[in-house]
Amino acid sequence: MADSLLLFKRGPSRSTWLRARKARPHLILSYRPCRRLGRLRWRSRRRFRRRLLQAQAAGVDWREGGCLVSRAAAPRRPKTAAPSPRPAEDPAPSCSAILPIPPVRSAGSGRAVLLLPLGQGFTFSGICRVTCLYGQVQVFGFTISQGQPARNVFSTYTHSRLTINAVHYSVHEKSKKEMKREARSLLRSYLNQDDRYCLMKNFSPLCSIVLLERLKTSTVNFIISHPGLSYVFVQEIPTFQINPEYFALKSVGIRRERKKNGLRLTESAFSVMEELVSISREEADGCPVILVCGSQDIGKSTFIRYLINQLLNSISCIDYLECDLGQTEFTPPGCISLLNVTEPVLGPPFTHQRTPQKMVYYGKPSCKNSFENYIEIIKYVFSSYKRESPLIVNTMGWVADQGLLLLIDLIRLLSPSHVVQFNSDRGRYMPDLSPSYVDNMDGLYTKSTSKVRNRGFHLAEFADNLEFADEEKENPVLFTGYKLMSVKSEFVSGKTPRNRESHNKVLRELAVLSYLGQLQPPVPKPLCPLHGLTPYQVPFNAVALRIIHADVAPTHILYAVNASWVGLCKILDDVRGYASGPILLAQTPICDCLGFGICRGIDMEKRLYHILTPVPPEELRNVNCLLVGTISIPQCVLKSQRGLEGMIPYITTDYNFKLPGASEKIGAREIEETRKEKVHPKPKFYRKTN
Repeated sequence: MADSLLLFKRGPSRSTWLRARKARPHLILSYRPCRRLGRLRWRSRRRFRRRLLQAQAAGVDWREGGCLVSRAAAPRRPKTAAPSPRPAEDPAPSCSAILPIPPVRSAGSGRAVLLLPLGQGFTFSGICRVTCLYGQVQVFGFTISQGQPARNVFSTYTHSRLTINAVHYSVHEKSKKEMKREARSLLRSYLNQDDRYCLMKNFSPLCSIVLLERLKTSTVNFIISHPGLSYVFVQEIPTFQINPEYFALKSVGIRRERKKNGLRLTESAFSVMEELVSISREEADGCPVILVCGSQDIGKSTFIRYLINQLLNSISCIDYLECDLGQTEFTPPGCISLLNVTEPVLGPPFTHQRTPQKMVYYGKPSCKNSFENYIEIIKYVFSSYKRESPLIVNTMGWVADQGLLLLIDLIRLLSPSHVVQFNSDRGRYMPDLSPSYVDNMDGLYTKSTSKVRNRGFHLAEFADNLEFADEEKENPVLFTGYKLMSVKSEFVSGKTPRNRESHNKVLRELAVLSYLGQLQPPVPKPLCPLHGLTPYQVPFNAVALRIIHADVAPTHILYAVNASWVGLCKILDDVRGYASGPILLAQTPICDCLGFGICRGIDMEKRLYHILTPVPPEELRNVNCLLVGTISIPQCVLKSQRGLEGMIPYITTDYNFKLPGASEKIGAREIEETRKEKVHPKPKFYRKTN
């Protein structure tokens, strides 16, 4: 009787958490996971235990010091909470296996082999060369198949992380045994027998095998050689997952990232992209002209890169017209250019600087207070478009007030067949740019169709200022309709109104550094500091000078040109035969820009400019004009070059802000808040010395 009463009292006294703990599924761990579980905090311990339970339920065991290896290929339904990049082909069959973590095996120094089941992705940060050994994968919308050359992929910390996704491919009625035999034979050149056996245990039909290799380029080495910029490509973050996979990826120069850090596009973006790709494939009456517009930091550039890669899967080349002065895609900032893109863009702009077929140096990152010149340059560059391939037009993110009116002028000027407009709940309000809205709105320089009909308005009324052709002056503005395609953006940018300008400035400086990286010798040769390179000598009477952004007195022109970023241009006028120089231009010409350089020094005795540029000599023979704008040399180039001892050239603490062009208000240089150190031209010219 006493025992039964004691048991009756003991039963209700048990706490709820104790009974819940008894009801938990049993988890058997080996020594290493148990040791790691004991070092974690309480919340981390709960997450880690939940993850192990999910892995155990899926038939996965903990081996190789933390690498999850499938014991039985158990199907698992993928998550559908966030949209992920769509595969290029048909969706995965229901029999495919989705592993919790893609197996990664080291393939020697600086190489790793990655096995991706169909429908699974590998999100990473860092830079590497990607080769598809077996199957088919997709990176940033571009499909890499077996047998294709390796691609350089840049997943930097300044932009969203990239993901390698395994996509569907045709197997031509092959059995699973035949596919495994073929994959095993391909891996013999990269993995030893044990790693090959462990990797093939996880092999399932339609798997893809990817080789990741360390990537070293002279441009990347030049950028990371400057203090504070090494984080752009590789960032060391403390992690608890110290296992063979971690060391394999570290030898390549990358690290695994969470899926939420990867690039995400909305369903509306995918649907618009699919329609544009279909139209570009089947266009019979001419190539489509696609204009992309929207406010700042809404995902326009990311969408354009993804669209270019999608188009290159089926089209050999795409034309690209750059109308955004501040955040250019293929050139240094301050340019309006037309390019023919034939290679995929697998990274941010500063990783794929290219030579355009037509480029004009505007000289400023914004067109405010100089709209007419902006329109003239766009018209000049757009005239080189041959309509032999689809054209993608990138526009500025300034869509308020005069920026919206300028965008309407661009739509009328370029006559696009499709306008892709980005809208967001967090961005600035922008009206729907339907054909009827644009048709009834006045731009900065164009009038609506109703005013053209009622008032007899002709283009000749304002064409004198824009220098249009004679045949266009005689006809009124002709506006052709287009198809408006709306994209609902959910892009979350790290920029705020406070740090947007500084963030954009960093990206512009990275583009300039990437361009200067072309001066470096190819790897594995060591880097050369810029002051150790031999510049070109240009006589005063061989080139003309023009300061774009400010009115500078002739006596101070050479002060402004010295130690400045200059555009190497070609004007129609012949400047040879003049006096000893310097030759000054009264107006800013609209002319072709062949490249850029640094005016390293000026020799007043021999009357020579010393120009440092990666432009080849055969192109430099056509240069007869130097243009200087507000785009300046990054201060890290002047202050952080290796090998400098003692006093640094062009650096001083005694700066005269009363000089014309020296004030930030004019835009010649950007002054620091402390004003203790200032990068500026020397008060005296120096002869070049090696």
